[in-house]
Amino acid sequence: MSTTSKYGFATKAIHAGEEPDFREGATGDVVVPIHLSTTFARKKVTEPTGGYEYTRSLNPTRKALETKLASLENAAFGLAFSSGLAAESTILLSLLNPGDHIVAFDDLYGGTKRLFNHVFSNFGFEITYVDATDASEVEKAIKPATKLVWIETPSNPLLKVSDIKAISAITKKHNLVLVVDNTFLSPYFQKPLDLGADIVVHSSTKYIGGHSDVLGGAVLLNNETYFERIQYHQNAVGAVLAPFDSYLTLRGIKTLALRLEQHQRNALEIAHYLEQHPKVQKVIYPGLESHPQHALAKAQTTGLGGVLSFEIKGTTDDAQAFLSKLNIFALAESLGGVESLIELPSLMTHASVAKEVRDKIGITDTLIRVSVGVEDVKDLIADLEQALA
Repeated sequence: MSTTSKYGFATKAIHAGEEPDFREGATGDVVVPIHLSTTFARKKVTEPTGGYEYTRSLNPTRKALETKLASLENAAFGLAFSSGLAAESTILLSLLNPGDHIVAFDDLYGGTKRLFNHVFSNFGFEITYVDATDASEVEKAIKPATKLVWIETPSNPLLKVSDIKAISAITKKHNLVLVVDNTFLSPYFQKPLDLGADIVVHSSTKYIGGHSDVLGGAVLLNNETYFERIQYHQNAVGAVLAPFDSYLTLRGIKTLALRLEQHQRNALEIAHYLEQHPKVQKVIYPGLESHPQHALAKAQTTGLGGVLSFEIKGTTDDAQAFLSKLNIFALAESLGGVESLIELPSLMTHASVAKEVRDKIGITDTLIRVSVGVEDVKDLIADLEQALA
């Protein structure tokens, strides 16, 4: 834990991991330097200088980021990876063996499902997908070979909300590892470890970085045994975040609290606008009272985020025509940046998910996912209005 752990979130976001060094010979940097050296010299063969020997194993800039992320997530340990999928892969490589079984939310990021279904399944892992909005469905799916439960909440792209405490009670009862993908809300709005999760994973590309200019992933946890295994594989596999990318992510985090508040304000106003629009079939946003898990979302979070989804009336062609008319919203994959992004999951982020699976869980061909940015909300609504017209 950083020495800044006693402070509030915004203070930790700025200072954790970057406390000035006032020791003799140090420079008192307010911002941690970018340490580009790939190797570190030592005076004695058996004593790496400051614990640093090779940048894949440990790098001062990445260490500052890992310290900051752990502080924000109320974690004892943090690890930074080259992407969210690299972080996910390393968790599975570290904690599972061929023949082990995973219970996973049926509504997950398409890349995570691709990783599970087409990569790890080839190495003897079995995955069962369930509707994790009902904790009892998670328990029903547990087998003797089950080792891990994997959820996103809110989920991608249907923004379903899982009861982390309830699922944690089940995983502890059966001695399983609970992994929660916290990408959509970030540690500013939700802290799964405090609710009983064992491991939190992020695509730090999204809200944590916040500016659509740096790829990254993170793993946060309190269990030292799991940490040592994952850290070993982080080094052995080599899927580490580069120093410059670590610096960009550190820079982005400093405004995380400010950005998330504006993302949420804009998203809620746009959700209300879309809910009243005659060309919109349905709006999905946990901040709306119409959301089936609205009460749970409010109970286990301090905010409801900047991502919403909605179904446009008509056909896929109508959805594509609408998307092509937007001027401010960028038609692009990803989310969590300061700019507003919009996409059609069935043909973009979740195209790798079979259509019959998409249909079963509710990802229709007219479902549109929006990552609401921090622009002036009146401009965003005007852009939606003219495109819907």
